[in-house]
Amino acid sequence: MTTVVAQSNFIFGLRTGVANNLCFYDEQTVVFPSGNNCVCYNTVQRCQRFIPGSERSQVMRALAISANRRYLAVSECGEKATITVFDLQHEQGRKRKVLTVGDMLVQEFVCMAFSPDSKYLIGQTGGPEWMLIFWLWEKQKVLASVKTSNSNNPVTQVSFNPYNNMQLCVTGTGVFKLFRYSEGALKQSSFPKVDTINFLCHTWMTVERVIAGTDTGRLLVFESGDLRREINKTSKASKEQTDRQVETRKIKDTDVDEAPSASRITAILSYSKGFVCSMGPGTVCLFEKTDEDSYRKSSEILIPPDPYSNEVTPAECQEIDTMCISPAEETLAISTDQGQLYSVSLSSVDINKEEELCFEFLLQSFHSKSITGLSVCLRKPLVATSSLDHSVRIWNYETKILELYKEFQEEAYSVALHPTGLFILVGFSDKLRLMNLVIDDIRTFKEFTVRGCRECAFSHGGHMFAAVNGNVIHIYSVTSFENILNLKGHNGKVRGIEWSRDDSRLVSCGMDGAVYEWNTQTGKRETESVLKSCSYTGVAFSSDCKTILAVGTDLTLKEIQDCQVLREVPADEIAHTAVAVSHSGRVIFTGTSSGTIRAIKYPLPIQKDWIMYQAHCGPVTKIVITFDDQFLLTVSEDGCLLIWKIIDKEGRGLKSNRQIIHTEEILVTKSDLEEKTQDMLELKMRLEELQMENEYQLRLKDMNYNEKMKEISDKFTQQIESLKTTQQAMKTEMEKQECEQQERLTEATVKYSKELKDLEISYSQKLIVEHERYQDLQHKYQRMQEDYERQLKSAEESKIQALQELTQHYEAKLQEKTQHLAQCQEDAQQQIREFKEIIKQVEEDEERKIHDIQIKYEKKLHTEKETNTNLKGETGIMAQKFYGLQRQIDDKCTDINKLKQERQRLLGLIRSLESDIEDLKRQIAGHEKTNQDKDKTISGLKRKNQELEKLKFVLDFQLNELKKQTEPQQDDISEKKEKIHQLEEELVQIDKSNSQLKLTVSDLRLKLRTRDKEMHKEMLKVKDLETHLQRLKSDLQNCVGLIQDPRKLKDSVQMICARYVLQTDGVEKCSVDEDIQRASCRQSDHLERTVNSLKMRLAKSTEEHEKVYIQIMKENVTLITEINELRKELRLVKTQVKDYKAQLATGKKFNKSCPNLEERPKKELKNEGIN
Repeated sequence: MTTVVAQSNFIFGLRTGVANNLCFYDEQTVVFPSGNNCVCYNTVQRCQRFIPGSERSQVMRALAISANRRYLAVSECGEKATITVFDLQHEQGRKRKVLTVGDMLVQEFVCMAFSPDSKYLIGQTGGPEWMLIFWLWEKQKVLASVKTSNSNNPVTQVSFNPYNNMQLCVTGTGVFKLFRYSEGALKQSSFPKVDTINFLCHTWMTVERVIAGTDTGRLLVFESGDLRREINKTSKASKEQTDRQVETRKIKDTDVDEAPSASRITAILSYSKGFVCSMGPGTVCLFEKTDEDSYRKSSEILIPPDPYSNEVTPAECQEIDTMCISPAEETLAISTDQGQLYSVSLSSVDINKEEELCFEFLLQSFHSKSITGLSVCLRKPLVATSSLDHSVRIWNYETKILELYKEFQEEAYSVALHPTGLFILVGFSDKLRLMNLVIDDIRTFKEFTVRGCRECAFSHGGHMFAAVNGNVIHIYSVTSFENILNLKGHNGKVRGIEWSRDDSRLVSCGMDGAVYEWNTQTGKRETESVLKSCSYTGVAFSSDCKTILAVGTDLTLKEIQDCQVLREVPADEIAHTAVAVSHSGRVIFTGTSSGTIRAIKYPLPIQKDWIMYQAHCGPVTKIVITFDDQFLLTVSEDGCLLIWKIIDKEGRGLKSNRQIIHTEEILVTKSDLEEKTQDMLELKMRLEELQMENEYQLRLKDMNYNEKMKEISDKFTQQIESLKTTQQAMKTEMEKQECEQQERLTEATVKYSKELKDLEISYSQKLIVEHERYQDLQHKYQRMQEDYERQLKSAEESKIQALQELTQHYEAKLQEKTQHLAQCQEDAQQQIREFKEIIKQVEEDEERKIHDIQIKYEKKLHTEKETNTNLKGETGIMAQKFYGLQRQIDDKCTDINKLKQERQRLLGLIRSLESDIEDLKRQIAGHEKTNQDKDKTISGLKRKNQELEKLKFVLDFQLNELKKQTEPQQDDISEKKEKIHQLEEELVQIDKSNSQLKLTVSDLRLKLRTRDKEMHKEMLKVKDLETHLQRLKSDLQNCVGLIQDPRKLKDSVQMICARYVLQTDGVEKCSVDEDIQRASCRQSDHLERTVNSLKMRLAKSTEEHEKVYIQIMKENVTLITEINELRKELRLVKTQVKDYKAQLATGKKFNKSCPNLEERPKKELKNEGIN
């Protein structure tokens, strides 16, 4: 056996056609069927665990998970329908039990369900029987079975009542039945008239309530099995959905004339807040329970449209198959009829109820139809797949992510990745297209006229590619796009091609049974092997490229070298469909027509020696090993891509001789890059602006909050002081009231002591009279008891006699019936014997006649036909007699059953009479106990009477006093109400004044801003003048240095005049020495004066601006203080109002409590009088 092992690592795809094909194991783990496995996918860690299906299973029909989330039941069809229960807590999903129905012929189990305690399991078989089987699954014991429907009305769902282990619900077309398991059988407990309704799903809401969805979009509520009402679900979203259906139907050619169908409710699920259901294609609605015991639609979740889709039926029109909610009710997951998985967070649904929410992919977007092409590249961990669902997808087998995805108008037949991973070849029905793998798209840049290209492959160097068109192989140059060679020789369609490692040779196989090895430089055949009885489906070079390995319809794996078959792996029941050889040359992997993968060691063994793995549920179409021998990739007609990890038996990865370095380069178009850079710049600008705005707003908020903090602290200090004063006043009032109450109590105790003495004397006399009455009643009771005992004895004797007579009578009847039955059985046996003898005689006569007819066949053809017709008539009569006798036997059996039932009924009567006798005895004992209880109650009532009469007088006096006290309090309440009304009017006026003050504040702020701008302008002017002065001073200093040289001094003075003094037309010449000095002195003095005057003006203007600013600030402060004082007054008024209301409420309660105290003794006295 080979030391190389393949371990299933990850799978992309969902198996459709499986009932309940999605369920939660825990909060992060989802279980769904994919290929021929059940996959446990952890959404957080992004890892998968596989539970393989059984080897001989043909179809997986249904899944069910237990209520405790531990066990998973899988229904499979094979030679015999089975249900396998797996333990999910075990790492490899250990098989617990395999359930069957014994000798009953069952083709499939359509749906299943676990009981709430996970002890029982129900399974619904398919047509035509439609039997419901009830298991105690841990013991593999069938407890009961019942027929739920007929062949015309299929069942769609079965379920347990989550509140009752013994109650079940079954729904289907014209079927809604509730069953209860009792006395070892399933008995129907409801019979609603729903023959015309097609139920697709249902869910339990309470112990007795079930909500069911129909194919016409109705939500029907059943209570205790009876149809009560229909839930209203009309909304805008439902109208939009029907419009969307109309649009999709207009696109299709076949459905142009059809009207939009009603939204089918295909899935429904209950949860703590209500229930979730599908409302037509692509829509899920959440219904919440209202106070009126009804349901209201709270929100709607849609499947989003696919941006890369060009399909006729868009993604949002997928029909929802299954829904499930996580144990903590955090996430909702769904599966669709196109093999996609979606999820949404229910917490986000609760937050954004008004917004339109959309589902997200739970794992990735999967292929929905058969995968036709598979290819890997050298420089990147990418794998490309093409499918009949019009899509081409690029997956990363290391990160398990869908990198790129594009849908086309036509079906994609084949795909090939360039070794660099930057280009891709895709074969369509009309053309072969070479495309660029851009950062976010697959874009075509060259088309080749190769129609219906089912196979294509790049050479290992990437400079050539081969494409198949029917029975011709075209070889093109990747650099010049020229057709270099056309390899012709196959008589049938070419089904497989592969390049050698040095790209000098190409091997091909076809449906004509030929395997050819071509020279890619000359275009000539080097070797050939033809076997017309075999149609080849896959071909590959060995690791050293010396031999060729091929598989085909003759169920064998062949190794070919030099036009001869060297070795051949023996045939099996299952055909090989694809083959791949590891680059190390240690192992060969083949895919089969049943979906399994086989690992065969190399060199090939003579016997059947391989490891078989459960992989897909359809024939394997392509199989590829990555260049580093780490991963095996397989695809199938079931639309699944399965990634295997190639390891040795010790669990280590294979060591490859080639060092492969994966690159991270990606193709990006110039326009996309420019757009993204522009977007980046815009976003940066926007970010900076937002940061500035946020900083400014934060500063403003800090200022506002500081002011508010001061205001609040002042308010609370004032409130604390006011509360302290009120507390002291309340204490003084409390002390006064306590003194008054003590005085009242002393007076009341003196009065009640006198009244108590009088009451004791009067009630002692009444007690003596009542005691005499009680003795008389005791004597009467004893007499009555003796009479009842005599009557009971006589009744018992009469009943015993009647029972004896009845038993004798019915025993005699039973003996007669048994004798009659024995006679009937004897008669039936005699009739059967006679019938057999008649049949024997008829057969003998027929044999004789046939012998005579054979001799005289040509003469008596006409007579033979007549005799045949006579014989047929006689056999028909005999068959009728036989059927009649069988009916008589059945009737007699029914009579025997009826007699048995009568006997059981009589036994039940006897038991009921015995129970009546026991009940009468219990009643007698109960009467004795009631008499004793009555004696005790009489004595207790007498004591209460004495106490109540004492309290009566005290309470009357208190009532009168309280009435006198309440009258002045009511006057105070009316006065306080008037004051509250006046305060409210003052509050309204204060609000108006506040609004006016706000307006004035805004005006003042505007004025401040304008003055700030003017200040800024003047400051700029001053700065300009200062710079002007500094330059002039520096020039004058330079002039002073030139005093000894008059010419230079003159030139410099002229320069200063030209710069700083306005120019005049005429220039007067003065004397050189004195005049120039005087002029310079005058100018310097003048300039100093102007500078000083400007400084004075600047100082004055700054002082004025500061005064104005201070005045404005003071005005603002005064206004704010006034506003704060008004707010304080308002709050104080509100607190006073609340205090007054509280005082009023306490006063009313006190008034109500006092009369109640006085009324209680009166009521008790009345009750005693009535008794």
